[in-house]
Amino acid sequence: MQPAHDDAIRVAVSTVIFSLRSGDDGDVLTIPLVRRTREPHRGQWAVPGGWLATDEDLRDAASRTLAETTGLSPSWLEQLYTFGEIDRSPGRVVSIVYWALLRSDLVEAQRSAAGAPENVEWFAVDDLPDLAFDHRLLVDYAIWRLRNKVGYSRIAAGLLPDEFTLAELRAVYETVLGRRLDPSNFRRLIEGSEALVPTDAFRTGAHRPARLFRWDAEVELADRGPVGHG
Repeated sequence: MQPAHDDAIRVAVSTVIFSLRSGDDGDVLTIPLVRRTREPHRGQWAVPGGWLATDEDLRDAASRTLAETTGLSPSWLEQLYTFGEIDRSPGRVVSIVYWALLRSDLVEAQRSAAGAPENVEWFAVDDLPDLAFDHRLLVDYAIWRLRNKVGYSRIAAGLLPDEFTLAELRAVYETVLGRRLDPSNFRRLIEGSEALVPTDAFRTGAHRPARLFRWDAEVELADRGPVGHG
């Protein structure tokens, strides 16, 4: 069998971007989707993305296509996987998929500044519409990767402001993992990490003041075991 010509294969770059949004029962893990305006799958929702230009790197393409389709610029971006099944799209299309995080306090500011496209909406990951192509597979894989990685690294920082309380940090982990964590065990594990740096500032409110923390960008939570396990 003769190999296909290079010009018969197109390369797309897509990004599954996560953020937290306030819901009736607390924060909800959400992603933005784009309603397609042309065939195939016109009118269906899809993961933001676009074609790779011949003169750009993959990461640059991920940032560009995300900004063009949603008006968003993530605070954390990582390559996820390559999807290239033969029948996943009309024609031969290979998709390089990234996953990204964006702080909830920056979402609306970025969308307002960029003039958010009308065909973009945010959806809870547990309540997604039917998606075009094989994009549900892309999203499910990204969710799985996020939930597996969040317990081992400072990835939650991509969903938080620069400074935060331990309760706010625990809430992020609980939202991503989809389950409650024991507060005492969580505090003991996190406070013992060199990645978490206490500040001199406190958040005041109805309860006693809570110390604010920040992440040390040079340190990971490596070798301490996954949060929420054991």
